[in-house]
Amino acid sequence: MRKNLLTALALATLPTLAVAESYSDMASIEILPGWRTASGDHVAAIKITLEPGWITYWRAPGEAGIPPYFRFASHSTINSITQHWPVPEVFDDAGLLSIGYHDSVIFPLTISAPEAAGEMAISGELTIGVCEEICIPVTFTFDTLLPEVGARDENIVAAIADAPLSADAANVGSVTCTIDPIPDGLRMTSKINVAQVSGSEFVVVEPSDPQIWVSQADVSRVGDTLSATVDMVHPSGQPFAFDRSAVRITILGDNGQAIDLRGCTGG
Repeated sequence: MRKNLLTALALATLPTLAVAESYSDMASIEILPGWRTASGDHVAAIKITLEPGWITYWRAPGEAGIPPYFRFASHSTINSITQHWPVPEVFDDAGLLSIGYHDSVIFPLTISAPEAAGEMAISGELTIGVCEEICIPVTFTFDTLLPEVGARDENIVAAIADAPLSADAANVGSVTCTIDPIPDGLRMTSKINVAQVSGSEFVVVEPSDPQIWVSQADVSRVGDTLSATVDMVHPSGQPFAFDRSAVRITILGDNGQAIDLRGCTGG
């Protein structure tokens, strides 16, 4: 059974392993240089390649796992970087659920640059959890130049396309959330008007505050109404103010289908 040995360890305290010799056979990373778009943005990507049998994690890793943590250095040739998340898988290993990727994953990057930028320097660190029987945090460092023009990379294009559908694209109707206090936090029940994604459905709820612990969702469906209930616990151990408009709800189905929802209204 996979075990997250570092669930309670904040990423800020993780050791920088920087592709240490003892971990280099589990995973490696590569910067895909990508191309400059007509608007002046640059599209690049970070590719993670894993050894057979190992997995890494999505931004919300589930019951077991360490989410990727991207740290980009500040450069005068870059205004901002938007990182994209391909649809993950849900892994069930002896009843312990985690969400992530196996074999390899490409995280596309949309890089906004000043007008008429030439080559762009991009550098930083990426901390990921790699997991087989145990989970280990590994930090990779990167430092490279992105080309002024470059060439369209179909692997990056495919990774961008492998994204959850928006609410509009999935024909989602109303999304409501009922909030009830519990002794150490809040319980949220979401009701989503949407046709079944495919097969079994797994729902992930992400509040805007990353300090809030969220339980695995209890999911049920009646016709075109999908219900998901989670408990949320703040570090204070008390009920807390919750912003429905900022919650993120992802529905994951079989065969790589997913829907990404932003915000909900009162139930």
